[in-house]
Amino acid sequence: MTLIDSTIQFVKQQLENAEGGHDWFHTQRVYKNALLIAQDEDCDLTVVKLGALLHDIADSKFHDGDESIGPKTARAFLESQNAEKAVIVHVIHIIDNISFKGGNFEKEFHSKELDIVQDADRLDALGAIGIARTFNYGGFKNRPLYNPNIQPKLGMSKDEYKNSEAPTLNHFYEKLLLLKDKMNTETGKRLAEQRHAYMQGFLAEFYAEWEGER
Repeated sequence: MTLIDSTIQFVKQQLENAEGGHDWFHTQRVYKNALLIAQDEDCDLTVVKLGALLHDIADSKFHDGDESIGPKTARAFLESQNAEKAVIVHVIHIIDNISFKGGNFEKEFHSKELDIVQDADRLDALGAIGIARTFNYGGFKNRPLYNPNIQPKLGMSKDEYKNSEAPTLNHFYEKLLLLKDKMNTETGKRLAEQRHAYMQGFLAEFYAEWEGER
């Protein structure tokens, strides 16, 4: 069994009971997005594949905000598979730097592989899938769909973003609609444009229905 095959098997097992927006199928979509983007980039495909597969192996949102569990879990697995040390270090850097974290987080590491995996992950937060995931997580956290009296809060700190309990619709303005202009690769930017437009159409329809206009 190859390292990639072993990683897929491991991730499927680890995420078997995960919340629907951060489960194996999310990882699989990010993996496919990453492979698509990588076709147009000069990159280490092994690092891209592993970074995509392991990027959400233990999301801090489901571990009391502990951001160390994901990297530790990924490192332990890759070491058990005798992966090259340089590959392990690179993948851990990707996991440490991929998240949105309120949009004000400055990446401490830069690489083409991180750019690809980050774009692949962000694409899954956009479009029809992004809408579905957003409301799935909002339901998981028992948040209201929308409250016109609670305005979105932009420019949140990392801790404010992490601890926010705002209505689900606010998340579109606090993160999702900002992602299009934060994409790294040309392919990512192109795909984000169409998904962004789809979300704008959804929001227009949502508000019209909310107000009883149709």
